[in-house]
Amino acid sequence: MLVTTAGRVKDSTIKNALHLSKELGSTYINRNKQSVEKLHESYQQDILVVGIERIELYPLKGGHLFFHPNLAMLRIKRLLQQHKDAFLEATQLNAGDNFLDCTLGLGSDSIVASYATTASGKVVALEVDKRISTVVEHGLNYWESSLPDLTEAMRRIEVVNAHHLAYLKSQPSNAFEVIYFDPMFDESISGSNGISAIKMLAHYESLDLETIKEARRVAKKRVVLKDHFRSLRFKYLGFTQLKRKSAEFHYGYIDLI
Repeated sequence: MLVTTAGRVKDSTIKNALHLSKELGSTYINRNKQSVEKLHESYQQDILVVGIERIELYPLKGGHLFFHPNLAMLRIKRLLQQHKDAFLEATQLNAGDNFLDCTLGLGSDSIVASYATTASGKVVALEVDKRISTVVEHGLNYWESSLPDLTEAMRRIEVVNAHHLAYLKSQPSNAFEVIYFDPMFDESISGSNGISAIKMLAHYESLDLETIKEARRVAKKRVVLKDHFRSLRFKYLGFTQLKRKSAEFHYGYIDLI
């Protein structure tokens, strides 16, 4: 992966791009008014573009990935208006809880979890793909929102570039109240925000019994799975499926207390 800057930049943007390239162990290249398509053609690598307000990933295979907390913002606004959230009903998170998101993706669920657990809790979000974790972590740290609750929730999230099983094995028992999995679905979900942007980057690795065994050891209260409503993983992995009328995805849970 190569790092460059957006078309029109300040000296500070170039400095940020150079710093990020060193942090990632990637090569920085001068943009020189070249299009992303031209850079792809010349270097045959993914291109990470650092702008004034955000960073954007252009994979060599196509597509475009950037961070925007649109969905999380809508969900938090609804929570502030005392509406329910299916994710929070499934996880039963409380203020002060420690929450582990084993599949960060674009971060919407982690942001809502951070809002629910408040500053007295902790949210750790894992992402095995370094490209995705870089883009989303930068967004969580620097995105400025007009909604203070959203900004504060984003800043509290700790992003870790790691495989969930390896991370779980490194943790002591009962380290988190709730552990959450949202793997890529085997079937597509119509209207899913951002899914198309990460499909070609995501790791389509099925959850196994060893992973759930480790999650049960590390979680204090509950392990939660989000999956397609037709998924056989709920039954195979021992989750109680929460069925939702007209919803294409369901949540499942394993209670530990």
